[in-house]
Amino acid sequence: MTSDVWLPFAADEIDGLPEGFNYHFWEGAESYPADPADCDFHVVPYLKGPEVAVRPLAAMTKVRVVQTLSAGIDHVLPGLGDLHAGVRLCNAKGVHEASTAELALALTLASLRGIPRFVHGQDKQEWREGFYPALADKSVLIVGYGSIGAAIEDRLTPFECARVARVARSARTTARGPVHPLADLPELLPAADVVILSTPLTDDTRGLADAAFLSRMKDGALLVNVARGPVVDTPALLAELESGRLRAALDVTDPEPLPAGHPLWHAPGLLITPHVGGSTSAFLPRAKRLLVAQLTRFAAGEPLHNVVLTTD
Repeated sequence: MTSDVWLPFAADEIDGLPEGFNYHFWEGAESYPADPADCDFHVVPYLKGPEVAVRPLAAMTKVRVVQTLSAGIDHVLPGLGDLHAGVRLCNAKGVHEASTAELALALTLASLRGIPRFVHGQDKQEWREGFYPALADKSVLIVGYGSIGAAIEDRLTPFECARVARVARSARTTARGPVHPLADLPELLPAADVVILSTPLTDDTRGLADAAFLSRMKDGALLVNVARGPVVDTPALLAELESGRLRAALDVTDPEPLPAGHPLWHAPGLLITPHVGGSTSAFLPRAKRLLVAQLTRFAAGEPLHNVVLTTD
């Protein structure tokens, strides 16, 4: 019997998809392209929010794989309880590393070198010369050293940083040096000029950058968040920004999207981008390659890549 596969792209736009599947296009529309009960492999629409991500799951009574196109899986977790046992949830490791690491570096450089101030100066036709901080000779702390964290360090390497420290859920050793556990953060934060958050959103990382975390950062340090908005305690960050003690650059916020009138919009020392870490020209070719690889393995009965969990 032919298996149904739901894709957020038209199948004829993806070269190399294996034959033998019924491919259906669904990008989050109110109506479904087929009966969800017949779906075997579901690719979650990208950047459509949690409501769309979980909407069809309860009706997918025979689904065997749920594939996200994001590195994080927090948007689908609320719907996993509706799935039967044995469903594999896969993330998009390998798709977003290049784009997200680029933006992490861009936010860091723009904030340090005063780019927002220059843009505002250009709007007012003002020549805002002076000395500004450089990334060279700075100490950088990467919190969340998975594939994206490692890609960020790849891009930091040519910038002559004095030191790069790495933190993840548990300690390990890499070719570049040790990765510290989260428990070491109180000792590492005071030495960092730049703290880059690239950790997934979990119970352990929700509110990780709280008042205590931020208070241990050195005066004048920069916080860069390309992880998820709730990793940072927004009121605690606002207090530090308004005091002028810290600066920040956020690609993600809590709440998100950031509503008009929210105090973050006008907080001093803050650069905001609208959750565009993975939304670049690099996304589509990498996402399509991932889907071809996963579906080819699925068709052949081979183990899938990027399995984050299996429902029970």
